[in-house]
Amino acid sequence: MRTLLIAGMGDVARRALPRLVQHWKVLVLAHHAQAAETARAGGAIPVMANLDDAASLERLAGLADDLWITAPPPSHGMRDSRTRKLLYALAKADRIPQRISYISTTGVYGNSAGNWLDECSPPMPQTERAWRRLDAENTLRAFARRHGSQLTILRAPGIYALERLPLTRLVQNTPLIRPEEDSFSNHIHADDLASLCIASLQQNRGGIRIYNACDQEPLTITDWYAMLADALSMPLPPRLSRAEVQAAVSPGLWSYMAESRRFRHQRLAELGVTLRYPTAREFVAQLAANPAWQSVALAKAGKIR
Repeated sequence: MRTLLIAGMGDVARRALPRLVQHWKVLVLAHHAQAAETARAGGAIPVMANLDDAASLERLAGLADDLWITAPPPSHGMRDSRTRKLLYALAKADRIPQRISYISTTGVYGNSAGNWLDECSPPMPQTERAWRRLDAENTLRAFARRHGSQLTILRAPGIYALERLPLTRLVQNTPLIRPEEDSFSNHIHADDLASLCIASLQQNRGGIRIYNACDQEPLTITDWYAMLADALSMPLPPRLSRAEVQAAVSPGLWSYMAESRRFRHQRLAELGVTLRYPTAREFVAQLAANPAWQSVALAKAGKIR
């Protein structure tokens, strides 16, 4: 059985773990006791280390055949020092991970003004957040070329699930952009992203491959929030001009709202995964028809208040 090292035990990794332990001996990088316990509960073996502490990562060298990185970069700067430190440590052994999967972001494409993009479109990041992700991608590409590893980069858009719906703006009545000026975005359900990551680690194609890990229907931001508001009987915030919304929200939030892009997803079929939710619209239709789901979502919204 091959050994898989997971760096980053967030929501998507936790969703994937029950399936991963059926095919790999799974090691999870854990930097605190709670993360270690989560790993053990899921059938994995925690390895205590911290991506911000290079010395602690030295124990990881030579442990794994495969590597899955879901951990985010640091919160500041243009470089992902965490991925750099991890790969530097792993390169010190003769046994180098041969299959690597990395969750990146569609934010690396920047703002295409709503035009259609695919994996051959050039990255044009416009925020430090996106530059850090692109730095991680480039660092991984160099590592994979140097060591002959297979690398899959999954560029994810807005990730959602029942427990992680973006309800803050509905609760806080944050204004939305009016439809004729609005931005487009694709989405991906967390379970579907987990399935795509597992499939990428099971591939044996070699080389470096990028996938836009998106669903099949771009939506405007307002359409997405309007569907959620309708399904949960929540009021829809006011819709204003782009200039008015920019003046009303934080620079950080505006950086998400301002960028508009739509993605083609044909290459994703190579991974052989049938998405549980090919569009966010299908998820919202199930949400609207399921009172128990609505209770979970509204309870989460209540905590936001």
